[in-house]
Amino acid sequence: MADATTGPEPLLAPTPDEDGAPFWTYAAQGELRIQACARPSCAELRFPPRPCCPRCQSFDSTWRRMSGRGRIWSYVFPHPPLLPAYAEQAGYNAIVVELADAPRIRLVGNLVATPDAPLNSVAPDRLRIGAKVQVAFTEVDGVTVPRWLLERP
Repeated sequence: MADATTGPEPLLAPTPDEDGAPFWTYAAQGELRIQACARPSCAELRFPPRPCCPRCQSFDSTWRRMSGRGRIWSYVFPHPPLLPAYAEQAGYNAIVVELADAPRIRLVGNLVATPDAPLNSVAPDRLRIGAKVQVAFTEVDGVTVPRWLLERP
């Protein structure tokens, strides 16, 4: 909780671990990449990142570049905002995106009007399950994060 000595509560920033650090490094370069098994006979995509392939148990991995396109698989508008740091942006959404080139991979984020727009920049009636979206990247609290834009605004 914030007080006069600590200032405002920080927004939620990711805390990269060893397995997920490459995801954030690629995001800072404007690339959406997903971890994949490096064993040619497997090549299973996996998210969230982890040390071992759940399919073949190999510890070898690579990061495969994705197109950044997907569809809204689910969404919610938190009422009231669950975290005080987000209260000013009330009316914001949280969406789950199913990637077009990896349908079993789903990422959580926000649908916004432009990459740097506030989280409440898209009217609730614009969100639809199945709506096509495209990834965009913006810096938040010193970390580049993926956000989502409607393909046809």
